[in-house]
Order: sequence, then structure tokens, then C-alpha cells
Amino acid sequence: MKNKPTKKIRCAIYTRKSTEEGLEQQFNSLDAQRESCESYIISQKAEGWTLVPDHYSDGGFSGGNMNRPALNQLLNDIKAGRIDCVCVYKIDRLSRSLVDFTKMVELFDQHNVTFVSITQSFNTTTSMGRLTLNVLLSFAQFEREVASERIRDKLAASRKKGMWMGGHPPLGYDVENRKLVINQKEADLVRHIYDRFAKTGSTTLLVKELAEQGLHTKSYTAKTGRVREGKPIDKGYLYRILGNLTYLGEVVTKGETYPGEHDPIITLRQWEKAQSVLNQNKRPRSTKTRADTPFPLKGIITCEHCGRAMTTTYTRKKGKMYRYYTCTTAIKKSYDACPMGNIAAGEIEELVLCHIENMIRSPELVAKTWQTANDTAESNCTENSIITTLQNLEPVWEELFPLEQARLLQLLVRKVMLSNEQLQVHLRVEGLTSLVDELNTQEAA
Repeated sequence: MKNKPTKKIRCAIYTRKSTEEGLEQQFNSLDAQRESCESYIISQKAEGWTLVPDHYSDGGFSGGNMNRPALNQLLNDIKAGRIDCVCVYKIDRLSRSLVDFTKMVELFDQHNVTFVSITQSFNTTTSMGRLTLNVLLSFAQFEREVASERIRDKLAASRKKGMWMGGHPPLGYDVENRKLVINQKEADLVRHIYDRFAKTGSTTLLVKELAEQGLHTKSYTAKTGRVREGKPIDKGYLYRILGNLTYLGEVVTKGETYPGEHDPIITLRQWEKAQSVLNQNKRPRSTKTRADTPFPLKGIITCEHCGRAMTTTYTRKKGKMYRYYTCTTAIKKSYDACPMGNIAAGEIEELVLCHIENMIRSPELVAKTWQTANDTAESNCTENSIITTLQNLEPVWEELFPLEQARLLQLLVRKVMLSNEQLQVHLRVEGLTSLVDELNTQEAA
């Protein structure tokens, strides 16, 4: 009696490493992962296991998202019916996100593909294997979130101690051994700015004087070695200097002020004189006009019901202006043609901001932002500076004028889909990276 032939099981090996460090070595982490998986597949030869020739290796990609070239190729080959089993060294090589992993397991099931972690003895063909994998991934995700909290706590504690947390140093300071030290030539310019502003009370006049003297903003060297020369000082740059507590020898964290490790450039008297003039120069606005009340979501908000763009409209009652986002279908046809109609602009803008704040706090997006920053040749972002800037977005937002809020929302948000049931916000990751660079530069002013 002949034995029943063993079914052939086509096995694919997936390997991943979060950073590119060490990948240039002749035998690196990806090679070690693959070698272990190959040995395991050979040990299962009697069960019909055979290795497919394709290599699925992602070097320098985070496991917190699905945006990985080799992983996408693997999933496409699974959909094409070329693979029966996926082997990994550890399950977190495939994904660190429980949500993403669940989606992949569902795809595996749809195409009768099993999943094996050779160092953890898990197999998704059994219910116990599924349960154990889900529990393990839950703990892996929990560990990432705890690590993220530790980083935030460490940064907050460092700031409370007055430590310099990186980024471009402000005009008047250089960085040595991760500490701010006074640049005497630039410090003289900072003192001159404070004294002249207190005397003239005019940033317009001061900008003109500084231009005539050929004085510029701080120049610095990017991590690529490229030198960025200083630019002519404008009014915005002056206001940032005049409001920067760093020059008093202090640091500010989430609205709280702490003594810094660095030496002050100006005296308390110089600071108070400048603040007094700034307060005197403030003029309350009598009435708001359309120019004073921009629509931050103009051009990026869409009605999900009919797929049409939402335009901006106004009404005025008892001298007060009310702003709305209105579906163009409702305007061109009738308000019965689309269930959205008029939506109060302030409410939607607040919801979008909340979405942005929640999204940027996710470790996956921080990692993606960090990766994008590394790919940008002229970016000086560090991982700590990115996390710090994202944490401080809300207080920074509250300090901005409406026109600046509108500009930053346009920078951060690619698209907003609105319906009666939900609000979907799609971020521009490259815009988020630009914002980090911009805010770090402003802090350095």
C-alpha cells in the first residue's frame, strides 16, 4: 500500500530591523533572522515544507506601521496564491501593532496561509495559538506605550531641571556639551535689541535700524554640513526674541517656568521694560471682519455624503459674525439635497485640532515623522525634539493669531472628510516634520 504523498507547503521568510545601523556588515541581524528561519523550515521538510526563493527583508523600517516595501510585496504574493506559510523569527518582526497584526491574520485566513514564529512556537492554525498571539501582541503594544511615556517623563524632568533639550540654539547662545553657552557677539546684539525697543517702542523702526547696520539672524550648520547663513531680521523674529524667557536664564515647559542651567543674557529690568512697551502697544480690535476670521479648513474639507467640497459662508446677527462650512451641493441645489447643510466652523475646527493632537501623540506617527525627518537632507530634527514639539502643540496653538492657525492647519492636514456620523482627518506627515523644524527654529530665536 502506497503512502499518501505529503502536501507541499510553500514557506516565505520575513525579516525586519527597525534601524539601518549594522546593515552594512557582511552578516547582519536580517541575515541571522533568515538563517534561523531557514533551519526551522529544513527541520519541517518531512511535513512538506519548502522555502520560496524570494527574500522579504525590511531593513530600517519600524514595525509600528504597514508602510514597508518587503511586507507589501509579501502580502501581494499571498493574495496571488504563491505562499502557504509565513515564517518569522519573532512575531514583533511582522508587526508591533495589534490592529495591523489582526488585519494581516485575517488576510492570511482568507488565503489559507498559516503564520509561524520559530522562537515562540506559535501557529495560527489553532485557536489557542491565536489567543496566545493576541495576548503577546497586546503586551508588546503596552510595552511600547510605556516606553513612550518614559521618554516623555524623562524629557519633562530634564526640562524642569533647566536642561537644554536640543534643537537650534537661540540667538546669543551656542551649544557645547549639550549645554547653552553665551556667544558674546550675538549676546551684545540681543541686549541692543532689548534696549533699543524699550527706548523707541517700535519694531518697525528697529527692523530698519538693524537692516542698515547689516545685522542678521543666527546662522547655523545643518547635520549635512551645509551652512545656513543668517537672514535679515524681521518683525516676527524681533517679537520672538522679546518674548523668549531663555534670555532671562529660564526654561518654559508646558506653560511652567523653571530656572535654566545656562546664564542669562539680559537683566530682569531689561525684560520688564520690554514687556511693558509690548503691553502698551497692544490695541484691542473693535469689530471683527472677514479678513480677521479666516477658515483654516478652507480647500481641504469635503462632504462625505456627496463627495463635494465644502465652501465657507457667513451670517451676521446683532453685530456678531457667525462662520459656517457649507456643502456646495446644498448651495447649488437645495439644503434638502444634502444632509450636511451648514456646520458651525468653530466646532469643526476644534474637533480637527483634537484629532491632530490625538494622532500626533501616537508612537507610530512619531516614528514615521522621525523617519521622514531623517530622509530630509536639511532637517536638523532629533527624536527628542520631535516628541517635545508634538507635546507642546496645544499651548503653541493657543498663542497663535487666527491667520497663523489657518496656515498651520493647511500645513498639517491633507484632507478632512465630514459626515453626520464621523470626522476623518488625514495628516501630511511631511507637513508635520516641517512644523517641527519651524517651531524649533522659532524657539531658537
